[in-house]
Amino acid sequence: MKRAIHTAAVVFLSLVVLCALFAPAVAPHSYDRQFRESPNAASSREFPMGTDDLGRDRLSRLVYATRVSILLAPAAALVSVLVALVMCALSGARSPVADAAIGGFTTLSLSLPWIFLFIILRALLPLNTRPGTSILLTFGLMGIAGWAWPARIFRATIRQMLESGWLLAARASGIPPARILLVHVWPHLRDIAIAQFRVLIPTYILSEASLGLLGLGVAEPLPSWGNLLTELQHPGRVQENPWLLAPLVLLMLVMIALETLQPVREVAS
Repeated sequence: MKRAIHTAAVVFLSLVVLCALFAPAVAPHSYDRQFRESPNAASSREFPMGTDDLGRDRLSRLVYATRVSILLAPAAALVSVLVALVMCALSGARSPVADAAIGGFTTLSLSLPWIFLFIILRALLPLNTRPGTSILLTFGLMGIAGWAWPARIFRATIRQMLESGWLLAARASGIPPARILLVHVWPHLRDIAIAQFRVLIPTYILSEASLGLLGLGVAEPLPSWGNLLTELQHPGRVQENPWLLAPLVLLMLVMIALETLQPVREVAS
């Protein structure tokens, strides 16, 4: 049963990623094309999910939104893991000053209310901010802001390994610190880094959705799951067009699939 669930999750996520990669070929129309003669159109053969206030095809915008959210969240997670590894490599250089400084910086980063930084940055940007700029700020800042959580785990693991007998023997043999980190420490840290990367992906997908609901995420006209969910703030529209729930349903299914893979993979290993 677990294997069947695992397979279903992999197949579903693979289809979602493929649709995101080939969005121009999958989507019936461009995400920003306006059919001004058909605003708020109901579901039809031409517009299977209807159109929004500006006459844009909802299905096309959902496909392109998936491209933004599902592909850029792993990029932000990779940035967080890489920054955390660099910080921990500096911390593991056996310099008490560097170790204390990075430990304090990690604690400070964990305590900062990053949501207010998003609000300040968005307020400083003009209303007609280019979509590419908003994407870079949203996922780039998430990647930089999220390094502290994996860094704390990496730092604790490195400090524990630095006190182990086999690593003390390697240091006593005169092996350079860089070689110790790359050859001896990294193989033990690799699985933890992969696990942290996988944990951060759904976290950043949900973070983007939350920021989009607040108007702090990806800017219009480029769609993302976050800014598509803003239409759910009008319950009356949902009754008129249930397809407004499609981004939320897709987001929930992706989250369930991502969470399903972790325990099955652990059992399988």
